[in-house]
Amino acid sequence: MRTSTLDLSVTTQGPTYPPSEILDADGNFVTIGRINRDDGNGGVTSEWGRAVVAADSPVPPFGEQLPYRIVREIPEELTAAEASTVLYTLPLPLPCNNYPMLFAPEQRPDAHRVERPSYPLHAVPIPDLREEDGPRKREPITLGQWVEAAGQVQATVTADGTAAEFAFAFEGLIPDSVYTVMSLRQQDLDPAGPTRPGPLGVPNAFYSDAKGTATYRAVLPNPFPEQGNRIINVIVLWMSYQQNYGGAIGHFGLGGDIHAQLKLQAPAFQELATRD
Repeated sequence: MRTSTLDLSVTTQGPTYPPSEILDADGNFVTIGRINRDDGNGGVTSEWGRAVVAADSPVPPFGEQLPYRIVREIPEELTAAEASTVLYTLPLPLPCNNYPMLFAPEQRPDAHRVERPSYPLHAVPIPDLREEDGPRKREPITLGQWVEAAGQVQATVTADGTAAEFAFAFEGLIPDSVYTVMSLRQQDLDPAGPTRPGPLGVPNAFYSDAKGTATYRAVLPNPFPEQGNRIINVIVLWMSYQQNYGGAIGHFGLGGDIHAQLKLQAPAFQELATRD
């Protein structure tokens, strides 16, 4: 098979720690993704779901899982109160984090030492911004708006088998916003030695229109080697500082300046193969 077409799922989560890349006004994690729960036998299940997760949930060593402390469940059909929840960035240093990754080693080698508060998504301070330059005014970004996002990816191996094209179509995104797409490779979350997640293509920014629709396309060399660090997922990121970071997905990642909104629920593209 040379083509795989997959629907993306709305999310707020990258890896399982931090539990989400989005907070509410109380500083708890608004989690749509893998919810860690006690299985009743001393273990942990991580099934796809929705919940508000407490900010003081226990954090295990990288590569391990512990049950989240659940504040409340989030219903699939949002209540008016849930839909109106205003969304926030994570503060720095990132809370509930065990992922020891430096996402922009050349640009921000000091990323783990930076301190910043949590900001409402609609009011993140844009670097070097001046009012006379025409900043776009936003209403608060809510959970009800966030979950409207939908998208599809089509991955197609080139005729010579040495590359693959990724073509995306989106609707329901946050209007008039800068986005990027990152690739998750097989070893990016390997406890024995994680590799750095990177952008899916460079330049890797795209912009949603006033209706929240967008398209994106990238061609990557040998993304699906039979033996090697192959791409297993693609994650669509809303950029809270409304900027692109070159060869990095962000300076801080994981809710500090990037926020996963769409992804595949499980590893994918196993049926595709490329070569050098």
